Parts: sequence; C-alpha cells; structure tokens
Amino acid sequence: MSAETPAAAPGQFTHRRLQFRAWRGSRPFWAGLLVMLGGFLILYLPYAHLQLGHLSMTMGTPGGSSSLIIGVLLIVLGITLWFQRHIRVFAGIAAILLALVSIPLSNIGGFIVGFLLSLIGGAMAVAWAPGTPPQSPPPAEAAPGEGGAPQAAPLPEQSVDQGPSQAYPGFGENDLSGTSPANGANGRHSAG
Repeated sequence: MSAETPAAAPGQFTHRRLQFRAWRGSRPFWAGLLVMLGGFLILYLPYAHLQLGHLSMTMGTPGGSSSLIIGVLLIVLGITLWFQRHIRVFAGIAAILLALVSIPLSNIGGFIVGFLLSLIGGAMAVAWAPGTPPQSPPPAEAAPGEGGAPQAAPLPEQSVDQGPSQAYPGFGENDLSGTSPANGANGRHSAG
C-alpha cells in the first residue's frame, strides 16, 4: 500500500468492530471483565469435578454456598460496570469488598486467582474516569483576520500636550486611562 492507494469502504465486520471499540472505550470494560472472570473462578471451583488422569477430584467444602453467593454477586457487578457506568465507584468498591470476603469464605478466594482478578478489576473500576470527546483541530494556516490570535485594536492617537481629559472630553479629570503604565497611575494594580 502506498499513500496514493484509496481507502477501501469499510465492510460489515470493520463497522461492527469500530462500534464495539467505541462502546468499549466509553465504559470501564476491562474492569468489568476482570470482575466477572474473578467471580466465575470463585463460583466454579467449589463445584468443579476435576479429572487428573483416572483420579476424580470433587471440592465439597462448606464454603460452597458462600462461593455461590459471592461469585454470582461479582458477575452481576461486572455486568453492572459494563451497562451502568455511572455507578462504577460503588460497583468497584463492592467488588473489592467481595473479593476480600472471598478469602476466608470460599477456598482462599478461588485459589487466589479469583481474588486477584476481582480485586484488580474493582480497583480499575474505581480509578476509571470517562474521557473527553476529541476537539476538532484548528485550521493549519489561517489568513490574516481569520482564526488564530486575536488582533489588537488600534489605539487612538494622542499628542504629547493633550491630557486624557482633553483627548476624551466626556471623561473628566479623574480618568487615568491615557496615562503611562510605567508611572503606576493608570488606575490598575500592578501584578509585578
């Protein structure tokens, strides 16, 4: 491809991918995904029937009901982070607290992996802030009088022998706008 190659019209896949990318960028997507994965691991491991060769392992622990409750709540919080982004701080703090509670109540928090995923996802949700929409860039080169820096207004011409009251007869004797700022008597405070 070269610079002269025209861009192809985006297909359906590209259009959907760009839509998903815009949707994902407007919410704490990765935080919600990590919280859901951590919740799934905390939920799944106590009920899993693991096979190691001919050996069948069943995790029948008293923490099964608490694992079920904590795992389901974490999955719901992850979905909430995706679709209700305005309560991200509440959902993030709740995910952190549930991850901490899962350590003593459900197989060391899904064997530490579920705990860590939920903890990191909750912290990411609390730290996430919505971005600002991109501003359109100013024109590269503006002609004089178009955009760019504002032009200064021309000052009225004064002769040396005229004072401010003579140049502007309506202002009276107390007008100090025509005096030099070097002497500090222009009616404004000097900031340095």
